[in-house]
Amino acid sequence: MIEYLKESTFVINDVISDAWDVLKKRYFAIAGICFLLFVVSNVSGILAMYLNSISIFLSVFMALLFLVLYFGIQLALFKHIFQVLDRKQDDIRWRDSIPTLKEMIYFFACVISILLGAFITYLLISVVFFPLIYLISVEVMVQIVYFITFVLAFCMFLRIAFFPFFILDKGVKPFKAIRLSLATTRGNFIRIVLLLAFFALFGSLYLYFSYRGYAVISSGLSMVNSFVIVPLSSVAFIIAYRKMVRDYRGDADPSIMENII
Repeated sequence: MIEYLKESTFVINDVISDAWDVLKKRYFAIAGICFLLFVVSNVSGILAMYLNSISIFLSVFMALLFLVLYFGIQLALFKHIFQVLDRKQDDIRWRDSIPTLKEMIYFFACVISILLGAFITYLLISVVFFPLIYLISVEVMVQIVYFITFVLAFCMFLRIAFFPFFILDKGVKPFKAIRLSLATTRGNFIRIVLLLAFFALFGSLYLYFSYRGYAVISSGLSMVNSFVIVPLSSVAFIIAYRKMVRDYRGDADPSIMENII
């Protein structure tokens, strides 16, 4: 296990190093899209509080609109990074980074499917642990169900989180994108966790120093997170995706059950 972790660490180092080289080529473009995501997220939150006091229907409509806009920009970021990886500098076009209607529909179809799957998992776990109410209190049983559901959902999400890349890069349909994400991440779970932990560390440091009241340090970390870590992580996960696809030797149309574990 220790040797595997060492090997995984070296792989993560390669991914981050490659991501940094790619980011330097188009830093202002990639960071600019990330900044646009930041603006949309904060503006939507402010408008939600304001519109909620005026009309609940208008608030819901604007929330859905900003949701589509936010994820549309997120997909545009991914498509732009794919261009940087696959094209020469002079051949990169902004218009080619705009997600198509089909790609947006496929993306949201995957999101809805994942949410439904998480809900069904919660119901199944609740049924399995229901007999515990005869041994422990209902409150404790509910907390156990929440915890197990969260752990399973988190692990499964890391496995299927690469589905947008298959939609944008390969043009596959929603359910196939989820199956391919499950298949290609099989055996790479620890590497994905380590990569996520590397970027999450900076966010944790920001929260820690912010909680401790070190305003200067927390402000500096916030700037680093916004303008370095977020753009770098976006590139890194796409490079990790490309490496996993390159090494994948499974079926072109894998099944879910064979790749869950």
